[in-house]
Parts: sequence; C-alpha cells; structure tokens
Amino acid sequence: MGYGYWDDNTYLAGKTFRAARGVDDFGYTDTLRSRPRNSWKADPSLDPFGVDKRECRDSDGHPDSLPIAVLFDVTGSMGAVPRIMQDKLGKLHGLLQRKGYADDPQILFGGIGDADSDRVPLQVGQFESGNAMDEQLRTIFLEGNGGGQKSESYELAAYFMARHTSTDAWEKRGRKGYLFIIGDELNKPRLSGRHIRDVIGDKVRRDISVPSVYRELEQKWNVYFVLPNQSSYYNDPEIAGHWTDLLGERFLKLDDPAAVCELIALTVGIGEDRIDLSDGLADLRDVGSTAEAKTVHKALARITRRTPARAAALPKDLGTGSDDVDFD
Repeated sequence: MGYGYWDDNTYLAGKTFRAARGVDDFGYTDTLRSRPRNSWKADPSLDPFGVDKRECRDSDGHPDSLPIAVLFDVTGSMGAVPRIMQDKLGKLHGLLQRKGYADDPQILFGGIGDADSDRVPLQVGQFESGNAMDEQLRTIFLEGNGGGQKSESYELAAYFMARHTSTDAWEKRGRKGYLFIIGDELNKPRLSGRHIRDVIGDKVRRDISVPSVYRELEQKWNVYFVLPNQSSYYNDPEIAGHWTDLLGERFLKLDDPAAVCELIALTVGIGEDRIDLSDGLADLRDVGSTAEAKTVHKALARITRRTPARAAALPKDLGTGSDDVDFD
C-alpha cells in the first residue's frame, strides 16, 4: 500500500460535506452503535484476523517510504483522541512532508481495546500516503468499553506489529519505522495465546511474556507510548513505572491531548535528524500551533536534552525475544 498523494483540499471538502449533512466523521462507529452489540465487528479493511502482513513499500512516486503507525486505545474516554487526530490530520501531514521531516511518510492507523471483554479488541489498517489515510482513520470503531481492570490489550497490538508488518525501510535500508501507542493503562500481565488465536489467527499454543513481545517489536520499530491527559491515570505512578520499565524515555506524557499530531510529527522529525527540538517548536509556531508547542516541548524535552536525537529514537538491539513463542 502507500500509493497516492495527500491533498488538503480533498480532506477539507470531505469534512465540510459531512458537517453540512450532519454526518459523523466516524461514520462506521455511528452506524454500529445503532445495532445490537453482538453484531459489532471491525470493518474488513481493519480486521487483523488472518492478515499475513501490512506492508509499507516503495514506489516510483514514493521511493523512500517511511512507515509511521499510530494505534489508539479506543476504550472509555480515550476514544476522544482519534477524533482530535482526524481534525488535525492535514497539519500532521503538512509538518511531516512540507516541513521536510520525512520524504515519503506512509501512515497506518489502528484501534486497541480489551481482548477479554470487547467485541472489537484490535483494528489495524494499511500504510497510506494519500487521503486514504483519512478514510482509514474514520473507519476505526470507537467501541468505548474496556475491561475496567486498569489494563488493555496493548501487548496484542504490539505482537501484530512485530509479526505482521513488512517494510522496505527496514528490509532495504535497515531503517526502523515509528510506532506510537496512545493509551492510559497497563498491558495485560501476559500476552494470551488464546487472544492471539482468536483475534489474529496465529496458531500459538502458549502465552508470551510482555517484555519479550516489546523486545521483538523494537527490532524494527521505534516504539513510543504516549499517555495523554485524558483520564485519572495521567499521574498514576504504576502506569508510569510500567511503561518506563518497557520503553525507558520513550514513555511520553502529553499534558494536552490536542497536541498529539504535533507530538508525533516532531518525534519523527527529530528521530530522522531533520530537525532539533528548537527547530520543531519554531515550525509549530509557524503553522499556528503555538499553544501545542508548549505541551510538546514539555513532553520531548526530557529525551532530547539527555541523548542525541537519533539515539533517543533508535533503541539498542534487544534481541528477538521469540524463544517463548510456540507455533503449530
């Protein structure tokens, strides 16, 4: 995937058209909520079951593809964040490409729920370069439930991204992609083999340790967990400790959820050595995101002042962590 080009006019025309007719931007969610809960399911374009690979490939029009994946927790109050992102998708793409943070960004969106309790615990789209990324984002089902156990199935999403993605950036150039998990809770204590079988379709016979999943994921991805100030867990030390143990300084707290697009764009630009933090903050002010610049500065200052940009974005090789995975 990843063909086509982003067009601001097409994006804005779509938003105007839907607003004029009273159509929800997240129309798939609106449609499903009018139906019985037992009929809820992921749109086929985002259903991970039986998917071999989600691919980010080079093309004549995009010869230097850079994979960027954004997976949202869509439970409870977190369902507001995808709406924020959809409202500012044009700004995200503008920062990435027109400001030169990435030559050929390809963006994948997905949704994360609770595999113990939700009808739709995981949704993963395609890598897109053009306006299809807007349609993909708007097709995510914002289920809004969750298990109420202070944990969601982030580890299941991490497994999918580790085992079921393939990118030319990595395979041709040895360059990692960027994965942003946006949520506010813990991983499950273990990645359940049953969840893998039921949701993804892989024939895994036993559970997998969560740290090993993230170690494998980090072989091909720069992984960030973004905790937006969207719930009572924002200042919870258990949440902070859990994610810091897994990802170190790539656990990012975001005071204002409205700055999520700007945070992602600057993180990529810094990681690709296209800008430093001060350059990025100036760019945000230039595009009218002055208030967001303060929030992003606070979120990124800790990692950019203590390590070089590229070192912060590209963690050391931690091994495959696959020795506790069984396949039939």
